[in-house]
Amino acid sequence: MDIRIGHGYDAHRLVEGRALILGGIHIPYEKGLLGHSDADVLCHAVMDAILGALALGDIGAFFPDNDPAYKDADSLVLLGKVRGMMEKMGWQIGNLDVTVIAQAPKLKPYIAQMRECLAAACAARMGDISVKATTEERMGFTGSGEGVCAHAVCILKRLGPET
Repeated sequence: MDIRIGHGYDAHRLVEGRALILGGIHIPYEKGLLGHSDADVLCHAVMDAILGALALGDIGAFFPDNDPAYKDADSLVLLGKVRGMMEKMGWQIGNLDVTVIAQAPKLKPYIAQMRECLAAACAARMGDISVKATTEERMGFTGSGEGVCAHAVCILKRLGPET
């Protein structure tokens, strides 16, 4: 088979005293995401989608949240490591589609930058990377402002020349 599909999901609680990092971009906001690393839910969902497509499990198997080596880690760097695993196994991004769910802040002004960061970290073309943001109309933990989550779906294709 020349393609594989993976899905990833991540969620973190919003707290005061932390930076809000999404897709590798610092988003000005009074709260940030709580986690062992930088808690970038967007990058974490992407990593899980890629690892899922590779049938390697999830990011916790490679970057455990009880390992001091990953304390405050930059998730884009970790995504680069996942990309290395993907390439070593002979795969590349075919396309990536991510949805971030957050009541606030508004993310539209940062979407292009997020796509650029993801494309660079995944060695993919910008045209193969989609990032969207939505709210849950004040329902659930994201709608109440308690946290942020992200879903990612990726298609991997075999490494090779462009056709």
